[in-house]
Amino acid sequence: MSYSEAQPVRISSEPAQLQALEPVLEKVRAAVGDVPTLLTLAKDIGRTAPKPGEGNTAKLWELLASVTAVDVAAGRVLEPHLDALAILSQAGAEEPQEGTWGVFAAEGPGTKLEAKRTANGSYVLNGSKPWCSLAAQLDGAVITAHTEDNNTRAAFAVDLKHQGVTAETPAWTSRGLQEIPSGTVHFDQVAAQPVNQGSWYFQRPGFAWGGMGVAACWLGGAVAVARDYTDALTKAAANGREPDQFALASLGEIDRILATTTSHLAQAAERIDAGDLEGSDPDGPSPWPEALRIRGTVATAVERVQTLVTQNLGPGPLAFDEAYGKRMADLSLYIRQHHAMRDDAQLGALALKGDRSW
Repeated sequence: MSYSEAQPVRISSEPAQLQALEPVLEKVRAAVGDVPTLLTLAKDIGRTAPKPGEGNTAKLWELLASVTAVDVAAGRVLEPHLDALAILSQAGAEEPQEGTWGVFAAEGPGTKLEAKRTANGSYVLNGSKPWCSLAAQLDGAVITAHTEDNNTRAAFAVDLKHQGVTAETPAWTSRGLQEIPSGTVHFDQVAAQPVNQGSWYFQRPGFAWGGMGVAACWLGGAVAVARDYTDALTKAAANGREPDQFALASLGEIDRILATTTSHLAQAAERIDAGDLEGSDPDGPSPWPEALRIRGTVATAVERVQTLVTQNLGPGPLAFDEAYGKRMADLSLYIRQHHAMRDDAQLGALALKGDRSW
């Protein structure tokens, strides 16, 4: 098991179409662990990558899944940059031509970021924002802050190189995503450009679409773990140790899980591009229940695939195979962005109100 393969992840494209991803994936493979190079690659990819809802959503998700299948941390670098570009595009704002961007929308106890309007009508940010991944190495970010309008949270575009921005060096003890620490960033009179108006950031359909894009990354990690498993079984068979019924049953379950999950993503991408999940029609379907379904389904799939593979392969590769161990640790931390039963409770409330297809 290694980073030697750069095999794309298929969601709906034909195999021949996926071959176009291979040169990019080779560059990602060569840059594993090198965050500055991964950021440069993200910037380059962002110039031509599809945006959700513009007709090629499945291709965007294939890109995200494929990069994450090479290296989970690389997907974690790429996804927020592409999401930031998509948010600015959806807002009708000018997209940055240079630099790499992040999206910082998390909240945490004891921290608050406030946006206040100045006398000339512009905004400045003051306060702190937690969970800002790679803030010290990024050029800009779309960031949410509390406004004076009934304490509404709104989105702003911010230059992270502003002299009033201070990024803490976090005490990052995690074995997962070691090269992508997330810490608190402090803002002192930092100029900020509103991204649309009020709570638009949370109400736009792209908020749900972006959540599904993260799930596509998780799927890519699960596919990579499944490929690790099939490679191990193939190697063992070549050495005269054929897989037993338990090993084959686990592989069969993994195949079912990944096929079903991938199909769900493909259908959602098609619905987004068809305009069925825009949420602009009050009587039409909201995109958010589908996003909750997909995120929950993919997160559950990832955990089950990881369990099946580790049960069958045992402690050996976790202890001695660097690429496999890193992938497992990175992916375990990454999927904790899913809110588990809290998201299911939100989905259940929507289903109880009638937002369901069954």
